[in-house]
Amino acid sequence: MSDLSLGIDFGTTNTVLALARPQGPAALVRLDAPGGEASAFRSALGFQQPPERPNERAITAGPWAIEAYAEDPHDVRFIQSFKTFAAQASFSETQILGKRYRFEDLLSAFLLKLREHAGEDLPALKRIVVGRPVVFAGGSPSETLALERYETAFRRLGFEEIRYAYEPVGAAFFFARELTEDATVLVGDFGGGTSDFSVLRFEREAGEIRAHPLGRSGVGVAGDAFDYRIIDNLVSPSLGKGSSYESFGKVLPIPNRYYSAFARWDQLALMRGSRDMREIRALERDAVEPEKLGRLIEVLDENLGYQLYRAISELKIALSAEEAHEFRFAAGSIDIGRDVARAEFESWIAPELALIEQAVDRALAEANLGPGDIDRVFLTGGSSLTPAVRRIFHRRFPAERIETGAELESIASGLALIGRERDLDRWTQAAA
Repeated sequence: MSDLSLGIDFGTTNTVLALARPQGPAALVRLDAPGGEASAFRSALGFQQPPERPNERAITAGPWAIEAYAEDPHDVRFIQSFKTFAAQASFSETQILGKRYRFEDLLSAFLLKLREHAGEDLPALKRIVVGRPVVFAGGSPSETLALERYETAFRRLGFEEIRYAYEPVGAAFFFARELTEDATVLVGDFGGGTSDFSVLRFEREAGEIRAHPLGRSGVGVAGDAFDYRIIDNLVSPSLGKGSSYESFGKVLPIPNRYYSAFARWDQLALMRGSRDMREIRALERDAVEPEKLGRLIEVLDENLGYQLYRAISELKIALSAEEAHEFRFAAGSIDIGRDVARAEFESWIAPELALIEQAVDRALAEANLGPGDIDRVFLTGGSSLTPAVRRIFHRRFPAERIETGAELESIASGLALIGRERDLDRWTQAAA
């Protein structure tokens, strides 16, 4: 087991583990799931108080947390996409069932459950290579703070040597297995919270592939931001955004801040007992279109965020293959639906596409290369399937140079392969 290298891709949406031996490809770690086994484990936590033990907390993770939340949303505190808080100094802690949890506490709880569901497939190793984005998500992210928090959580699990590697570099190592000749490769990794890019030169030396880093860049927008644009343009207007209420003879706009929580559906549950929720209930009486605020109240009271975001995901996936698709969100007394054209969706996400495009150009500029100097392009992650994202690369590179795939396995497998490199300092870093 001392010869095994473990890589972990702790993602905003999913987490994947991989093991590599001194020779050969990496293998994904299989994890328990309600329907059998899976290699991707949802990055989510659920907290409950068992009725028979009210002073205790039952913690679930991954698909188990989603299942518990879907069955009883009122009694489960559900947390997803918490990776986006890693680099945010503004997030110090959260209260869950009377106990304070810092980011590192949430990550530790998640990792313990991850190891539990991996069972015997995950040996007790001392060294691990952890993926990290080029740029962490959020406004003014602190890389030092994020890595300190990661370090605390992983050391609680007994890891003694914790190395961090950029996620697109992990994907590049995975992709390099297929190279038959020297090549300069641009890798784009599109996660839930960030889009990251790296340029590397792979060369064969003495029968082995050697890699040389040339440039990198990243931006804190990706699939989750696309979801929010759909919500903001397609759903929120039916829930009262853009409408008005009457107060002392004046007609005033409904505050937009009520709809900012839709940036992450799991945060909607937090609004139920908030001051905003009390205001929304009061505004319904004076609203020009009270039926719209009534729908918003029902979404929040009945914890319909999960069903809403499933409908959003289905639309986004469908528009990757179709020019138009019908959106439908039906839950409780709410029924919102209409046809959405791909071109309309692309107009909604235009600001994010521009940021991604700029990040690609920055990676090339840091490498001091132009598009003609890139031999291969490898795109991975769910949003790499979005046609508007793919066009960013097709405008710069010939189609035959561009490849996509391995959305779930590429980063974790590549991180495990990095872990068996002779010169780890070249490809990884330790927390400061």
